[in-house]
Amino acid sequence: MSHITLVRHGQANTTARDEINYDKLSDLGHQQARWLGAHLKDTKAHHPRVYCGTLTRHVETTASMGLAEPVRDARLNEIEYFTLAQLFQDQHGVTIPTDREGFVEHLPKTFAAWANGEIADTPETFEAFETRVSDALQEIGTAGGPAIVVTSGGLISMVVRQAMGLDIPSMARVALAIMNTSMHRLHPIGAQLSPVLFNAVPHLEAPDRHFAQTHL
Repeated sequence: MSHITLVRHGQANTTARDEINYDKLSDLGHQQARWLGAHLKDTKAHHPRVYCGTLTRHVETTASMGLAEPVRDARLNEIEYFTLAQLFQDQHGVTIPTDREGFVEHLPKTFAAWANGEIADTPETFEAFETRVSDALQEIGTAGGPAIVVTSGGLISMVVRQAMGLDIPSMARVALAIMNTSMHRLHPIGAQLSPVLFNAVPHLEAPDRHFAQTHL
């Protein structure tokens, strides 16, 4: 059966605090991607269609996985979270966190304020993000054989939200859970694409690779 497998990019520049400096893989991010590519090859995974966003971390992940040249689609790009966070801080005094524990509280607040239109002058509205993600997935579809899509955690959480009817807090929890180079699969069930795999990292399950199960 044809399906879509979404892959979050490898670990990016975790010390960055803006969009430009974040958008490149760390050495570990490249290694995570190589391990995933090797796993797909070893298991004879078949993906005749390859897509990714246009961000550097998407393109680098695709290359390090050893995938075929992808179709690059800007609709598969991540939200500009650092930009949203800076606007949220400037307009509402919500401090940008510097560690994962801080982001666990910050991300749901930011998503909620963004969805409610409480942050002005954002790069895109929440509704525009919803629409571009839905349009991209519908266009990729399942005709033509299995597709693999290298993208980002925020976009994957939106795909899960749309498939499962999640509210904003639930979508935020999904986003926080997604690991670097994790796989998420959608199968057509009836007229809808439904999740049948979430946050799978079989290439990182060996004890000597647990350190590489990263979220940031």
